[in-house]
Amino acid sequence: MTDTLTPVEAAVAQASGGPKKLKRSIGVVGGTLLTLSCVTPASTLFVVVPDLFGTLGTATALTIAIGSLLCVAVAFCYSELGTLVPSAGGEYAMVSTLAGRLAGWLVFVLSLLVVMIVPPVIAMGTADYLAPLVHLDPSWTGASVMLLATLAGLLDLRANAWITGVFLVLEVIAAAVVAVLGFTHAERGVGSLVSLRVAGPDGAPDTVTALLVVSGLAIALFVTQGFSTAVYLSEELEDPRRSVARTVLATLAISAVIILVPVAAITLGAPDLAALTGGDISTMVTAWSSTAVGTFVSLCVALAIINAGIVMVVQNSRVLFASARDKAWPAPVNTLFSRLGRFGSPWVSTLAVGVPGAALCFVDLDTLYGVTGVSVTGMYLLVAVAALLSRRGTHRHTRAWRMPLWPAAPLLLIMVLVYVLVRQEPAYLLWTGGITAAATLYWALYLRPRRQTRWLVSIPEDQQA
Repeated sequence: MTDTLTPVEAAVAQASGGPKKLKRSIGVVGGTLLTLSCVTPASTLFVVVPDLFGTLGTATALTIAIGSLLCVAVAFCYSELGTLVPSAGGEYAMVSTLAGRLAGWLVFVLSLLVVMIVPPVIAMGTADYLAPLVHLDPSWTGASVMLLATLAGLLDLRANAWITGVFLVLEVIAAAVVAVLGFTHAERGVGSLVSLRVAGPDGAPDTVTALLVVSGLAIALFVTQGFSTAVYLSEELEDPRRSVARTVLATLAISAVIILVPVAAITLGAPDLAALTGGDISTMVTAWSSTAVGTFVSLCVALAIINAGIVMVVQNSRVLFASARDKAWPAPVNTLFSRLGRFGSPWVSTLAVGVPGAALCFVDLDTLYGVTGVSVTGMYLLVAVAALLSRRGTHRHTRAWRMPLWPAAPLLLIMVLVYVLVRQEPAYLLWTGGITAAATLYWALYLRPRRQTRWLVSIPEDQQA
């Protein structure tokens, strides 16, 4: 139990032999482009939000707004911990350093679940938005997008920042077109955004209960989840003590606006409650404008999904690279996952997250959504616990960005996230809990007995206090 809450003071130092370091090659602008692309506002709007419309109806915008407010407290935690512990390991490096190795290992497993599942979830939406040109199977199309993103992820990070930046402009244009069309074809007043109505199975209006809104918060948190990418890129950001916090907070603000404004516009502009609950945004866009505009928006969304796949593979490969560098696995596996290619990217880790991601495109989508929602909530919960412990011992004097309203912000966040977690469907809790239990067993039987040579969380020398 002491491993859970005891800070890893010794783990901050570089492990013997000098672990490999990533190249600092991007500033705040490049980091923000990559991070915004990982949030991928347009693909989230067109792929994830329709499912929320199906269960929450007119309460969708309200639920996402509440989730975004919760994410402000989460962003505060990430900004402080990301500058206190600037490592490509992201959540697990932060939590290990501040809350102990077991807690860090568990958050690593949850983050690994998220980073493995989210890209195929998004990628499977590509086929729907290529439909105006060609009809494709969603699973095979998603798998192809994942493999394409994997190839792009092998390139230099600076090149990826510009590629994703161009795609990001297109997806923001698509979201803006939807917002303008929705508002200019409004069928109901602003009060409908809080009317809590959804179409039932027979098409008749039903009331959205408070419990449904709470349950939907797990997915709402996932909607803007990508802002944490700035933490994963902290070893490649110039001057991370300043850049990480700026990138995290700016990305959350921008992405919340890009997603919430079109959601509100769709809620107001949907022809009726049944159409809103159906969540077919492409059909609504075409009805509001023309086939040509609908096709343009659909193609922009398809590019946004590919963009998201590229950025997520980049992010996820850094997580696996960092875990190998910190010796989370048997020696041969660590050697493979920490290997860098000619462009400075961890190429084996990139393949290790991209290829299984392609395989996950053939798994039931509802299961992927449910496990992701539970995993994101659990991961944020452990990060909030670490933030609560961030100002004790030597960490109190470490130079870092410090959040306002500490410790009230992390305390409130912990209480809300626990409540959201217990309101999720038992099947998804069991799936996530089973994986977490297996990970705890691996910790107990392999990592803990080898604590001097395994799971040695490190911070780059140039960023240690």
